Parts: sequence; structure tokens; C-alpha cells
Amino acid sequence: MAAKRSAGLLLFRRRGTDTEVLVGHMGGPFWQSRDEGAWSVPKGEYTPEEEPMAAARREFVEELGVSPPDGEWLSLGEARQSGGKIVTVWALEGDLDTDLVEPGTFVMEWPRGSGRMQEFPEIDRAEWMSVAEAGGKLVTGQRVFLDRLEELLVSGPG
Repeated sequence: MAAKRSAGLLLFRRRGTDTEVLVGHMGGPFWQSRDEGAWSVPKGEYTPEEEPMAAARREFVEELGVSPPDGEWLSLGEARQSGGKIVTVWALEGDLDTDLVEPGTFVMEWPRGSGRMQEFPEIDRAEWMSVAEAGGKLVTGQRVFLDRLEELLVSGPG
């Protein structure tokens, strides 16, 4: 069986000598009281029939409720997360007002085994944070993308 695949878009902006990234705190009951390791690049799964970049754009819109800004998408490559899922991420320099974010939702049985279906936000908040701060908050398998972003900003694309 092939590994599941996800694609995402990491928005970044420069503030003086600092770089900030836009990340989302995962929604739903499992993540509600967690902070460290409970944040993610806006991303989601896609099928072999969908192009990864198209999936990253679609998921950005689904998770944040707004389209990504125009600009050049810079590949940050892929990484395998602890559960085996392969995540492909692009970086895009731009700005986004987090007050405009209207997260999409998902439905799941909660509490488990109750037979009661509840709706939860994909992400319960999106925030700009420094790369260093995001490094302590992102799920472990996505932290490599922060390193790759910083490398790219120092060396330039290509």
C-alpha cells in the first residue's frame, strides 16, 4: 500500500532581520489543550490524480478560508512524518491578515464511541510567528521545512 501524501503551503514574511511564518493550530478535541507540537503548515491529503501544487493551493483555501497571495512558489521538498505520511511543502512570500481567516470544518464522532457526530474547525487559529517560535510548536515531522526555508532565504532559490 502506498504511503498517504499531503501537500501544503508555508506563507512567510520578513520583518527586519526576522522571518515569520503563518501556521495553524490544529482544530478538534485532540489538540484543544496542546500547544507544543500542535501546529501545522496549512496542508492536506491528495490523491494520485491531483497535482501536489494544486492540492496545496486547495488545502490552503479549505483550511484558512482565503486564497494564498500571488507570488513565486518555492519548493521546500518533501518529508516523511512519523505516521508514514509524505508531506510536500512550498514556501510563498506574502502577507495575510489573520483576522480574515475563516477555517473550514470537519465532522467526526465525539466523544469516541458515542455515536454523536460533531463539527470542528480544521484549524482553530492561525498565527504569524518567528521561525524559531514555530520550530517549537510545529508537529515534529514538519520542522524540517523551517530549516529548508531558512536555507533557501540565505542561499536564494535554485
